[in-house]
Amino acid sequence: MSTRGGVRSGGHIVVGNARGNNLKNVSLRIPKGQLTVFAGVSGSGKSSVVFDTIAVESQRQLNESFPSFIRNRLPRYERPDAEVVENLSTAIVVDQKPVGGNSRSTVGTMTDIHPVLRVLFSRHGKPTAGPSTKFSFNDPQGMCPECEGLGRTVRLDLDKLIDEDKSLAEGAIRFPTFAKGTFQWQLYAESGLFDPDKPIKRFSAADREKLLHGSGFKVDRAGRHGVYKNEYEGVVLRFTRRYLKKGLDSLNERDRAAVAEVVSEGPCPACRGGRLNRAALASKIAGYSIADLTAMEVDELIDVLAGLDVPAAKPITASALAALRRISGIGLGYLTLDRETPTLSGGESQRLKTVRHLGSSLTDLTFIFDEPSVGLHPRDVHRLNELLIALRDKGNTVLVVEHDRDVLRIADHVVEMGPGAGTEGGEVVFEGTVAQLRKATTPTGRAMRSVPGLKESFREPTGTLPVRKAKLHNLKEVSVDFPTGVLTTVTGVAGSGKSTLVAGVLPRQHPDVVVVNQSAVGISLRSVPATYLDIMDPVRALFAGATGQDPGLFSFNSTGGCPECKGRGVIQTDLAYLDPVTTTCEACGGSRYRPEALEHTLDGRTIADVLASTTDDALRFFTDDGIRERLELLSEVGLGYLTLGQPLSTLSGGERQRLKLAGRLRETGHVYVLDEPTTGLHMSDVDRLLALLDRMVDAGNTVIVIEHDLDVVRRSDWVVDLGPEAGRHGGEVVFQGTPAQLLQAGESHTARCLKADLEEFSGGRRDG
Repeated sequence: MSTRGGVRSGGHIVVGNARGNNLKNVSLRIPKGQLTVFAGVSGSGKSSVVFDTIAVESQRQLNESFPSFIRNRLPRYERPDAEVVENLSTAIVVDQKPVGGNSRSTVGTMTDIHPVLRVLFSRHGKPTAGPSTKFSFNDPQGMCPECEGLGRTVRLDLDKLIDEDKSLAEGAIRFPTFAKGTFQWQLYAESGLFDPDKPIKRFSAADREKLLHGSGFKVDRAGRHGVYKNEYEGVVLRFTRRYLKKGLDSLNERDRAAVAEVVSEGPCPACRGGRLNRAALASKIAGYSIADLTAMEVDELIDVLAGLDVPAAKPITASALAALRRISGIGLGYLTLDRETPTLSGGESQRLKTVRHLGSSLTDLTFIFDEPSVGLHPRDVHRLNELLIALRDKGNTVLVVEHDRDVLRIADHVVEMGPGAGTEGGEVVFEGTVAQLRKATTPTGRAMRSVPGLKESFREPTGTLPVRKAKLHNLKEVSVDFPTGVLTTVTGVAGSGKSTLVAGVLPRQHPDVVVVNQSAVGISLRSVPATYLDIMDPVRALFAGATGQDPGLFSFNSTGGCPECKGRGVIQTDLAYLDPVTTTCEACGGSRYRPEALEHTLDGRTIADVLASTTDDALRFFTDDGIRERLELLSEVGLGYLTLGQPLSTLSGGERQRLKLAGRLRETGHVYVLDEPTTGLHMSDVDRLLALLDRMVDAGNTVIVIEHDLDVVRRSDWVVDLGPEAGRHGGEVVFQGTPAQLLQAGESHTARCLKADLEEFSGGRRDG
């Protein structure tokens, strides 16, 4: 039992024989009241221990303490596959999942600072607009009536949506969900209201109005089992309700891209982006409206609120200032309160979630973080470390899944999973202090002892890729020439404008640039690596050729799928007031296939055996050149541990990005932009990624990466550093040159961090 910061710490979280995912009967005693970092190569089982076992069981047991009426309205968690999970405290998971919401959710609403400002203006704004709800853009009393509180208008362009020269039968409505044969199309073309063969330009004025804006009556629609009565809604009304009312950010990627083709978007002419009605915008304090304040960066807003000479408002401004200073303290002072939450990066979202807990007076909690250093420049990692230590010193247990050396250094206790990934991992290979880890022979121990030096020779560029006068977001008419035929790293503190320049402006000025990001690649259990890599058809053909059966028998999405679980391999039973139970399908044993499919084998393996194989194992099994070539791509990007049948929806952002990259590895002559490709990678895996990027460049491609990882900077041919700070204090090119030249750049935060890192590890000196 020890004391830290006036708070007693002691006891252990006990995990016994955990078997979830790839865990091999893992047993642990994790010290409470301390900061424990879980390390290990990608796919080694870190998340399976921390999130799928400890966090899930804590949240599940907490939910059990509520009455059934409440529990039915809470998220539901299944019991983890472990014999013992004891001595838990309430777990708060701070992950990298997007904050969510739509265009109506902003940094101000998420952090509860906007409601405080509304109270401030309702009491002290002149002229007054009324109660605080009158200053809310999400309340009908305060929102701008023109844009309904969104700050911008998205208008349907009928010339883009409707092809006047075509008839309904010919597909006059140019939008996928209104295409010929769809339910929407039937409402217009088969309802009897219009001649489906008449071009739209020949419609009478009454018919045209009815087609676009009609409502208030029902029409007949022929369905599979008879004729149905459906409420009629004109094309414009239906389109606006389904796709525009909630904002484009609420749509999935496919719908958003389709909608963008038929609309025009811009600032609302009535509120000029302020989101509020005239009365709310007219109310001011010290010359500022509430919209003026929310448009300021947090650091600027702190200065304005601290300087307000309104004595009666001090208690209100003090509350807002406390929250704002916490946001600034973790390196997010460049954000504005009117920034929509769907536009935040995973790292920004995670840090904002953390800020909300810093002001809490609750103690004895277990805070669980998923790679909190993601998206942070090395200069700002110490701010993150101070935050983690502050949470620990309040009497909490802090568990962190992390790869960053600087975060590992502050751990009280380290658990390393491994030794490898997937089936080759799932074991505890080290437990102890950081000092002990430095002496360990594990992958993390070795990586802590050795840091690569600067690249000694640099490739000569084959040309340049110019960007001229970039002014998007905070960029200040930036002009820069990206060298082609080399590996370029774009660095700078978070919010300096890196992604805006490279993933935003560069592809606009050069449309042939290929941006490989971390967005989702699959949305269902039916999307797996084997289907993504397009090897399922040749695999089924091999089975069909060897067995004489129809290829469809070897598809879990076709005739071969188990009829009980519909080819999913699991059955989820909703028990109403009790926790849901996901069980392995008894009919197929989780294989996804009907017995008839599993009666046939290829060289001793069933189709289910093949899908359960890792990529590396499958490479040893298949001899077909086409299949092997695609599997080798997956192995090359460091995903050899993935099974061919793993749902893509379960992959991390870094895994998704590398999966996309695998599909393009053998192409040449392209310019690739990668957004933080080291996300989720262990230090030893970064070396493998860099070797891959080198091969891509040597094959004739140009690779530009947006990165904070200093190991990537060291191995680059060219560096472009943005800054000097974030937000309005950034948006400029601070440095361009080789990594060796970067060390002499006095104005660059990246240069200072790189120099300090090299000095610390020079002359054979190591941590400690």
